[in-house]
Amino acid sequence: MAAPSLDGRRFRAVADVTGGEVGTETTFTYHERDGEIWASYEGGAIRRGFLVGVRDGDRLDFRYSQLNVHGETANGHCTSRVLVLPDGRLRLEESWQWESRSGTGTSAAEEVVTGA
Repeated sequence: MAAPSLDGRRFRAVADVTGGEVGTETTFTYHERDGEIWASYEGGAIRRGFLVGVRDGDRLDFRYSQLNVHGETANGHCTSRVLVLPDGRLRLEESWQWESRSGTGTSAAEEVVTGA
């Protein structure tokens, strides 16, 4: 069974990302339609970021571009797996690679539920 749609869901990194700029203060807002995914994100060291890509079942494949609080731009590639947590929230387990500089890593983000 495929994980639910990402459309309109908000996520936050579960930890500061070693080698990256995303951290626990970074919030992502996802959208999804007909296998396409896109999101905007900001917070912490990120002034503004965007991602765009595709979804196939529980797998995401996208490119990201971002501007940090120091006015520096960066971009890269990420693949993610969508998991459903026991409480029904979604979790993204990610493997990423910078394309504008050297470095790779893994990270995770979990859905933020408001009003819970």
